[in-house]
Amino acid sequence: MATFFIPLLPVLFLCLLHTAISCPASDRAALLDFKASLSEPYLGIFNSWTGTDCCTNWYGVNCDPTNGRVADITLRGESEDPILVRSGRMSGLMSGKLSSSICKLDRLTNLVVADWKQITGPLPECITTSLPMLRILDLPGNRLNGQIPSSIGKLTHLTVLNLADNQLSGQIPASLTSMSDLKHLDLTNNCLSGSIPPDFGNLKMLSRALLARNQLSGSIPSSIGNMNRLADLDLGGNKLSGSIPSNLGSMPVLSSLYLDDNKLSGNIPTTLLQSKGLGMLNLSRNALSGEIPDVFDSKSYFMVLDLSYNKLSGHVPHSLSSAAYVGHLDLSHNHLCGTIPTGSPYDHLEATSFAGNACLCGFPLSKCE
Repeated sequence: MATFFIPLLPVLFLCLLHTAISCPASDRAALLDFKASLSEPYLGIFNSWTGTDCCTNWYGVNCDPTNGRVADITLRGESEDPILVRSGRMSGLMSGKLSSSICKLDRLTNLVVADWKQITGPLPECITTSLPMLRILDLPGNRLNGQIPSSIGKLTHLTVLNLADNQLSGQIPASLTSMSDLKHLDLTNNCLSGSIPPDFGNLKMLSRALLARNQLSGSIPSSIGNMNRLADLDLGGNKLSGSIPSNLGSMPVLSSLYLDDNKLSGNIPTTLLQSKGLGMLNLSRNALSGEIPDVFDSKSYFMVLDLSYNKLSGHVPHSLSSAAYVGHLDLSHNHLCGTIPTGSPYDHLEATSFAGNACLCGFPLSKCE
């Protein structure tokens, strides 16, 4: 008799497993409440949100196979997803608000609602207190407003925080610097004001910090220079003042630094131009003064070096001719004088790279008298 039941054991196990991983009614209800606060008229992405099992064929929803709980919501308005391709549209459009019902999905690890253009309202504060397992919070390209919750630092497992291209205001919360696992931070193109937290450098795992096109003021925290994993730093288009911390040039993996369109003053730190890893440097549209440090050598490699629209004086650095590579160079609209050096990279530059300097001469400008 025992041999009669043995073949049935795998079948019974599969049946039990299927029952175990079905979507809980509470998760399904939370998703339907979340859907009810949004409107998406063109792609029909919510048409699949029917039936009792939200773990099966619900667009953008994925569950943990071990417990059936919703772990991932990914809804992108701009992607190569077949649903966009079939519609013939380049992007989607969604309006409404982010419902606080999302906070009932307490096993959620990824929340992506990106590039829908017309989702408004605040970021539900309960996200920071009710979703302890959240690792990715990716909400760019909407119209979210209000402030970043002051308790954002409670998301201690977060690795990606992307709130770019919204209408968020207020200050960067002080608690943000306690997010020890954070690797990617993008707050670009909002209305954030106030200063960058002085202990910003505590984000030791951060590889990208993108805070451009806000209304941030105050100085650049020197603690940033202690971030050994930071590769990309963009603070352009703010109201930052004071001098550029010299230790930014000593960061071991920094490859791009954008400080353009601020109110920075003082000299260009020699360490920045001596950095062997920094390949994109934009300091344009500030109030930097003094001479350009003449410290380039055969290991210097700049894809972009933009020092335009400052108050720099003295000569064009001769040592730049020894650089391994200089792609885009812009020294225009300063107070530089003298003869433009010859040889690479100067021989392939156009006059616009040197325009607006009252007493520069030589190719590609007019001959020196």
